Amino acid sequence: MSGMPRWRKILYTVLTVAVAGAGGWYGWAVLNRPDTCREGIERIGGECIGVNGDGYDFGTPEISDVARAIAQENSRIQGQPHVTVAMMLPLQSDTAALRRQMRSDLQGAYLGQLQANKGEGEPPKIRLVLANPGRSYQHQSPVVDTLLRMAASPEDRLRAVTGFNLSLDATEDAVRRLADHKVPVLASRISGDQIANEDAADGMAKPTFPGLARIIPTNHDAAQALANFNGERGRENSKTVLVHDTRPDNYSESMAKAFSGIDEKGPAGPAAMSFESPAIDEAGSTGNQFTQIANNICDSDADIVYFAGRTLHLRIFALKLAEVGCKNRHYTIIGGSDAASLRQDMTSKDWAQLRGTGGQAKVTVQYAAPAHPDAWSTELAAWHQKWNTSHKGRQPTADELPQYLTEPKAALDNLNKLIDTTRRKGTSLGATPNLEDSRTMLVYDGLVTIGTALHQVQSGDAATVPGLEEAGREWSQLQSRHRVQGTSGLICLTSVGNPYDKPVAVVELDPGQKGEGRLRFVGLGWPTGREQPRNCVIPSRAP
Repeated sequence: MSGMPRWRKILYTVLTVAVAGAGGWYGWAVLNRPDTCREGIERIGGECIGVNGDGYDFGTPEISDVARAIAQENSRIQGQPHVTVAMMLPLQSDTAALRRQMRSDLQGAYLGQLQANKGEGEPPKIRLVLANPGRSYQHQSPVVDTLLRMAASPEDRLRAVTGFNLSLDATEDAVRRLADHKVPVLASRISGDQIANEDAADGMAKPTFPGLARIIPTNHDAAQALANFNGERGRENSKTVLVHDTRPDNYSESMAKAFSGIDEKGPAGPAAMSFESPAIDEAGSTGNQFTQIANNICDSDADIVYFAGRTLHLRIFALKLAEVGCKNRHYTIIGGSDAASLRQDMTSKDWAQLRGTGGQAKVTVQYAAPAHPDAWSTELAAWHQKWNTSHKGRQPTADELPQYLTEPKAALDNLNKLIDTTRRKGTSLGATPNLEDSRTMLVYDGLVTIGTALHQVQSGDAATVPGLEEAGREWSQLQSRHRVQGTSGLICLTSVGNPYDKPVAVVELDPGQKGEGRLRFVGLGWPTGREQPRNCVIPSRAP
């Protein structure tokens, strides 16, 4: 370059630096670009985090078919006035049982979407998207960011977020942030008392989570329903003990508080006993801890155990209690709604251990399920039997029939017809929906409730969809004549979005005398101690 003019030397140097800089920037961008599972879905800590409504299964083959079915329904209603609803729950797991539970949840979401989109001339239709916040909702923040952008987008028009299957601090953070931005939330499967608005005696409460509605009783209400049910069944002479998890977990904490607050009619039992689990889906050393607890219970007079913990640990505890060998003792373990999936985790060996060598059950597990498919037909049969006895065979009129049983049964019959229609049309959902664990029923009810609210608030031009705040305000109108006939019971929401006197299905896991045990519906429990009033008219809370 010695003979090169000075201006050329300067130009050459500038170009060389520019090319080197561009190459360096490109290399940095390649090395630092987000690792994606597919477009719009970021890989964080080995999980596929994000929002999708185009059939993506987030790497979980169990939900592939139902994710595709949702995408097909989204495509069908694309040209019609519609809004977006997000189904937010963890969608990846190393545990086969948890992956099956995800499928049950999404089956309910899809079937609820079909039901909500069924009517002619009833806008808006629902476009359903799946939102994966990661295990234990640990990556909920970027997912909520995406949902907030969708709520503000004139193309996406996100108008509700549902799902939420775990009562955790991270779940509460997600719900609170959505509520702060006026995005309506309908929690179909979280029972923790901390993620709920409090009803005031005068009906003038200021909600902690504006725009939040729930269709499942809180742990407090479920525990009260269990207490009312067991009081009616003559457990006054039983002694109880509380076993609770000390790991921070909204569900376990509120269950422990609810069980502790039950007004016991029988003699006092031993003091509460605690254990500490490492995580929702990890056993850790809980087996060792449960051996000690079981021996302590065996040395006491307690025969009923209130268990405030997750399903994985409940199974281990039940097996340990049966294993310690208290002679001629039978125990009943009472748990909350999380136990609804326990039967799926039981093996033939487990059932045999709960029975013991004598063939008689050593341990049964009773829990407050949010729903059970046998509830309405069983209770209606018992009601008719009582009616016939007291009315000498006279057939009841329509007004005399128990509405709180007949309407949910009609809703369940409709869901079963929808499942059959879907099957006959050749739409695969990965497996036939199993209603026994209540997941499909609850999530279905959640989508139907959202659809009902959106249809009721819609007015004027079909293309003008409801606003965020309009949709959120509609929850409190879903009562009395506008009650939702849910498969899990009548859904009548208070002024702050809580289900009024929603029943729980008291269910028992009975190991029987041989083979696999059975899941047996025992009866309905009511938080107020009696069934919901006619037409679900919510009474005044004023003293």
